[in-house]
Amino acid sequence: MDDTFLRTMLFDFYGELLTEKQREYYDLHYNSDLSLFEIAEMSGTSRQAVWDIIRRSEQTLRDTERKTGLVARAMKQRRALDELSALVSDLPDDGRKQQILSKLQEVVDYGI
Repeated sequence: MDDTFLRTMLFDFYGELLTEKQREYYDLHYNSDLSLFEIAEMSGTSRQAVWDIIRRSEQTLRDTERKTGLVARAMKQRRALDELSALVSDLPDDGRKQQILSKLQEVVDYGI
C-alpha cells in the first residue's frame, strides 16, 4: 500500500484523536503538501517543532491502527467488494445484474 495513501487513510480514520495543532500540521504537510518551512512560517515556530509535532502525530495514528486494525479491515473489505463487482460484471445480464452492481456500489460508497 502506498505510504501517502496510508497516511491519508490513517488521518481520515483517526485524525480526531489528535490535538487541534497536530491535526492542522499533519493536514497541512501531508494533504495540502506544505513544507515544514511554510508551516513553521505560518505558525511562528521552528521547522524542528513542526516536524516533531507531525512525527508524533503520525506515530499516534500508526499506534492506534496497530491496536484497532480498522484501516486494514476497511481496505480488505474494499478489495473484496471490488472483486465481487468484477465477478458480477462478468455475469450475463438477466435484468438483476445492474441492481446487484448498484447495491455493491452503494456498499462501497457508504459502507452500508
